Amino acid sequence: MSDETIPELEREEIVKVWQKSARQPIHPWLRPIFVGVGLGIAIALGGMGVLTQLPARQEKAVANKITPKSQPVLTVTVSPVETTRVSRTLNTTGTIAARDLIPVLPQANGLQVKIIPEDIKEGTYVKKGQVLAILDDSMLQAQMSGARAEVESKQADVGSKQASVVSQQATVASYQAIVRQRKADLAQSKAKLEEAQKNYLRYRKLAMAGAISLQELDTRAYTVKTATEAVRLAEENIRSAQANVISAQATTGSAEANIYKAKADVRTSVAKIIQLQTQLKQTVVRAPVSGIVAEKLARVGDVTGIPPQTQVGTVIGGTQKLFSIIRDGRLELQAEVPEIQLPQVQIGAAVQITSDIDNRVQLQGRVREIQPLVNDKRREATVKIDLPLTNLLRPGMFARAAITTNTALAMAVPQKAVQPQADGSAIVYTLSGDDLVQSQKVEVGELINSELVEIKNGLQLGDRVIVDGAGYLKDGDRVKVKS
Repeated sequence: MSDETIPELEREEIVKVWQKSARQPIHPWLRPIFVGVGLGIAIALGGMGVLTQLPARQEKAVANKITPKSQPVLTVTVSPVETTRVSRTLNTTGTIAARDLIPVLPQANGLQVKIIPEDIKEGTYVKKGQVLAILDDSMLQAQMSGARAEVESKQADVGSKQASVVSQQATVASYQAIVRQRKADLAQSKAKLEEAQKNYLRYRKLAMAGAISLQELDTRAYTVKTATEAVRLAEENIRSAQANVISAQATTGSAEANIYKAKADVRTSVAKIIQLQTQLKQTVVRAPVSGIVAEKLARVGDVTGIPPQTQVGTVIGGTQKLFSIIRDGRLELQAEVPEIQLPQVQIGAAVQITSDIDNRVQLQGRVREIQPLVNDKRREATVKIDLPLTNLLRPGMFARAAITTNTALAMAVPQKAVQPQADGSAIVYTLSGDDLVQSQKVEVGELINSELVEIKNGLQLGDRVIVDGAGYLKDGDRVKVKS
């Protein structure tokens, strides 16, 4: 290849670069750069004609002075600075607690704990109705046998009283029949008396007329007297029979009252049996709700209602607590918030929960309740935060909470693009042109999620930042951008 062909080849290469650049989209902020590049190319093309006139020796000297372009040191990926919503948070701490701690109390006192299933331990999840303990029911069984025998005796007494009532009712009916008979006898006696009186009046007229003797008249008068006595006697018999009916009815009423009393005694005995049956059911201690066993205080051999000396503090309302259950295993974070920051907290606000001792704890909670009272010594209020179901937390543990107070638009870049510095600051590498790297100091704000971070200052929207490979670069490096 001769020296005279070199300018022509270089000219063709420059034209190709220019055409390639012309096909690429030009951002507004890049146009001045490309104008300058175009002017440079024009000057270069004009200079080529001069170079062709130089002697070969001078042309080689000029070529030796041209510095070759540096090669890219790394292939990287870039990402533009973009806007996104950033959550402003209030950081606080608190204690994990059971959202709803249910005490399990014995319903029957004075009974010994006989059995506790082996699988009932602290931390065990139990279902509603599951057996937690069985109490000794031998004393109640003996009382049940006595109550059943008493019911049978009372029921037999009721049968006897009912038979007595039936007998008395028969007696009343008999006396009522006698009364009816006596009334019939009275009617007959009255009829005879009336007939005797009529005969006496007729014979008295005959005697006054001298048709019959006085002796005959006396006979008729005696007949009237006898009939009158018969009527009186019949009336007396009726009164006596009626008195017997009243007496028999009173006896029947008394017998019926005895039946009512006997039946009441039966009901009392049956109620006692029902009570004992209820107490027998209560000897089986069951879980009132589903959840996690937080405390197991009962031991085999303990007597309900008489807590051991070590469990004096577990008595509730005079009754010994046997177990406590975290309903549905639900936990909450009881966070302390200063009163001056309390207006920033809203019910339903999202909360990020973390732990200093377990980096696996990355939970999303929600504010459920703000306690109405403020501690008058620390000037703090308790904010209760609902937690999702998890095995990573236990009541009594310490945790941190970032309570979302509001959201706003902000600039953001991938977290991998931000490079922390020894002095506590941070930088990012931006892409200038197609392949030149420049370092830029930035002010970092909130972490938005597991991938993005807020940039408060140092960048503008549309800036391109190096993401993959940023940790291996320095200012002024040339890179190859991976599409």
